[in-house]
Amino acid sequence: MSSFIIYPAIDIRGGKCVRLVQGDYGRETVYNDNPVEVAKSWEAQGGTFIHLVDLDGAKAGHPVNDELIGEIARSVQVPVQVGGGLRTLDDVKRLLSLGVSRVILGTAAIEDRQFTESVLGTYGDKVAIGIDARNGFVATRGWLETSEVQAEVLAKELAAKGAETFIFTDISRDGMMQGPNVEAIVALAKSSGRTVIASGGVTVQDDLVRLAAHAQEGVGGAIVGKALYTGNIDLAAAIQAIKD
Repeated sequence: MSSFIIYPAIDIRGGKCVRLVQGDYGRETVYNDNPVEVAKSWEAQGGTFIHLVDLDGAKAGHPVNDELIGEIARSVQVPVQVGGGLRTLDDVKRLLSLGVSRVILGTAAIEDRQFTESVLGTYGDKVAIGIDARNGFVATRGWLETSEVQAEVLAKELAAKGAETFIFTDISRDGMMQGPNVEAIVALAKSSGRTVIASGGVTVQDDLVRLAAHAQEGVGGAIVGKALYTGNIDLAAAIQAIKD
């Protein structure tokens, strides 16, 4: 089970650590004014990989919180992955040069296939593809729009172009504390033949244990946000439970 990683999430907006409900910028909770301290605390509790989202960047269509992201990457010893508004090769290069270990392409993976393929060709395993789906179809632009592309089809196509890691979010579950869509996550891992990180809906420690049971089928981890901030999940305890 050691191949299953819990990714504590830090969503950055206006320089603060926040959470949105279902991607709605009008439904925001500020959890901490200092994302650097939050990252250090997740590392201190045993986190081995940190997930950052530049919410301002996702909305603007280009990274906004670079300086802060670089500071976070330098302040922890563990790797950091970042998503939010990455649309150009320069943006990707700049974030990686700041010490980020992996960048996440979301909207661009649907809307600019040429860009996505060139990033995969250049950076390979330093790239994760974020697939956010609503009823099996991919949603883009911070979930404001739903495409006509099926999540499994997209994953297969991009796996053929070098994608090694997918981050799958079932939008209907995100921030709703209802548990992850395990079936859809496993199906995506099987159909793509690649590692899939679950995102959205992880509510209690048992959700992580259920996901980790599919590690051999390609479920490589889970991103946990709200449940850590509300205290529903204790990071150190959850890491230990998966080891056991």
